Amino acid sequence: MNGVKERTNRIGWWFIGLAIIGFLVFMIYPILDSIRLVFSSVSGDSSKFVGLGNFVRLLHDSVFWSSLGNSFLYLIIEVPIMLIMAMILAVVLNSKKLKLRGFWRLLIFLPCVTSLVSYSVLFKMLFASDGLINIFLMKTLHLISSPIPWLTSPGMAKVVIILALLWRWTGYNMIFFLAGIQNISEETYEAARIDGASYFQQFLHITLPALRPIILFTAVQSTISTLQLFDEPMNITAGGPNNSSMTIAMYIYNVSFKFVPNFGYAASLSYAVMFIILVLSLIQMRVVRNDD
Repeated sequence: MNGVKERTNRIGWWFIGLAIIGFLVFMIYPILDSIRLVFSSVSGDSSKFVGLGNFVRLLHDSVFWSSLGNSFLYLIIEVPIMLIMAMILAVVLNSKKLKLRGFWRLLIFLPCVTSLVSYSVLFKMLFASDGLINIFLMKTLHLISSPIPWLTSPGMAKVVIILALLWRWTGYNMIFFLAGIQNISEETYEAARIDGASYFQQFLHITLPALRPIILFTAVQSTISTLQLFDEPMNITAGGPNNSSMTIAMYIYNVSFKFVPNFGYAASLSYAVMFIILVLSLIQMRVVRNDD
């Protein structure tokens, strides 16, 4: 019996050991090596120590600041709209008076399980100059006489990307808000109704405070995701026109693989983005903590 137990323990340690080795090789080592890359200029087989030269270059890199500005524009516009829409949808879909609640929940949630590449290509086709959106506006509604340059105008290209993000991620955040609302006691709402509170007052003084942790979670998660945005601008606009829709994640990719490859500079850009995300996350958590 003891022999079987020892053999089982030995096999268990083999599995644990393999998992630890995989974690060290594929997680810890790349992180440590990326720190080395930050202080180097690496192109092809050549590597040269440059100290803080990559960060000095970063400060004077106009494309970096432009792509970072685009990422922040998506963040400032898309995230608040998405979270507000998600919260409103959660409140509506939690109503017992609404028929087919399960169907509507599924319908709104489905976009977030769609392939990133597939739905991005779909939006590119819809908003092309001869796409369904322009045809509908021209021939059905007669609102425009010529196609809108959705993908070739700097401003319109950003609008298309924001619409794509809202379509895909609103339902995802709605699920978190819906779960939070369902954890609020119905007796609390009933007491508020007896006291004469309107639906808006119930939402303002009961629902909203109870959802504060979820608001923080979704805000931080959406901030991180938006500053790492890559698939949508890459597949819808390819960062164009003239880099007007390029995100910082796309720029890091271009520096690594598309332009003259420089993995050291790309690593520096990645750590700069990580620092920005860390600061924004801390600010968001501090704001919520102060409200408490």
